[in-house]
Amino acid sequence: MSDSQTTPASDSGVAAIIGENVQNSAESMALLRDAPWQWWRNQMPVTEKWVYLDHAAVGPLTQPAATAIARYADEACREGDTVWPDWNRRLESLRDSAASLVGAERDEVFLIPNTSTGINVVAEGFPWKPGDNVVVPEGEFPSNLFPWQNQGSKGVEIRQVSRRGHAISVEDLIENTDENTRVIAVSWVGYASGFRVDLESLIERAHDRGILVFVDAIQGMGVFDLNVADLDVDFLAADGHKWMLGPEGMGFGVIRSRHLDSLRCTNVGWMSVRDTFNYSQPELQLRPSAARFEPGSPNMVSSAALAASLSLFLSVREHHGPTAIENRILDLVESLRERLEANSLPSEIPADRSNRSGIVTLQVPGQDPAQVRSHLLDRQIVTSCRGGGIRVALHAYNNEKDLDRLIEALRELR
Repeated sequence: MSDSQTTPASDSGVAAIIGENVQNSAESMALLRDAPWQWWRNQMPVTEKWVYLDHAAVGPLTQPAATAIARYADEACREGDTVWPDWNRRLESLRDSAASLVGAERDEVFLIPNTSTGINVVAEGFPWKPGDNVVVPEGEFPSNLFPWQNQGSKGVEIRQVSRRGHAISVEDLIENTDENTRVIAVSWVGYASGFRVDLESLIERAHDRGILVFVDAIQGMGVFDLNVADLDVDFLAADGHKWMLGPEGMGFGVIRSRHLDSLRCTNVGWMSVRDTFNYSQPELQLRPSAARFEPGSPNMVSSAALAASLSLFLSVREHHGPTAIENRILDLVESLRERLEANSLPSEIPADRSNRSGIVTLQVPGQDPAQVRSHLLDRQIVTSCRGGGIRVALHAYNNEKDLDRLIEALRELR
């Protein structure tokens, strides 16, 4: 890597690869203002072929993300590291976008290759004492279980709290804490059930007892409004390859500034320190920000792509408010619920809208979920098998026609 000041690369080669990007044209901006979900759909080439309902697994790339990847590839092969300062500026733009998305200070944001890394930063760095315990709901995705279980060698107990059906009760989580509970670690949205936890109540009640809260936010980040300052979240991590529509290998975490110095930096590298480019006389003086947990060379291409995708989210929020995306998704979920009910297709959708997410698990009576998924794929509808059924994961750019195609394909199996 070079930190020398250089002239930016020409975009002529990029244009030959990807063509003109018209995302910010006057026509596009008018559509964003008047028909935001069609505007978003226009940025999703996947819709040309697929009814894509698998965002809880791996989301498709937005066109801006694909453009950013092509631009990086063109620059890297034509210019080498002469444009490294430009790449680094794009990396920092992702940090800014992430901070804006969740209401954090930029110094509280650290970039990560996946949610597991973000969870391990906190689990491994926390100042545990023998006899401490962590409370975790049962049925968590392994990423939010194994890092806490791995603290057993330090004398830390893991308490898994039973769910009520598919629901997570804040009361049950709190009742399983005691004076030795240091952290409650919870998924904001259940990966199989789609149940969305009442974070406000959980954090308030945990803090009243001096307990910190870690949020695995991957199944809600971007599409549901979350302000870490308003909710007083302690720690958070989310990968960008699901609902944020970025590539695999890039996400972000948040460590509130009041906790920064309480976590030991267990994975240290040249990027962890204040004087990053002082190679000849290096000193281990950690950065005064969460970026100290980014030890080595960053993923420049994926950071540029995720930043490009987040521009869509931030644009909608700017023009239509911070809850516009979640309201769109919840309206689609309600529309799907009505269609499923009308066709006698069982589903697991929380009764309370505040506990719903973009995830709906449904069943086709008498049909094996794997066979149902295969049938849907044959009709160019993408879903997953989770929770004993078919998991449908709706995004804001999906529309009523997508729901119609899904129901029509399911009715073929009756």
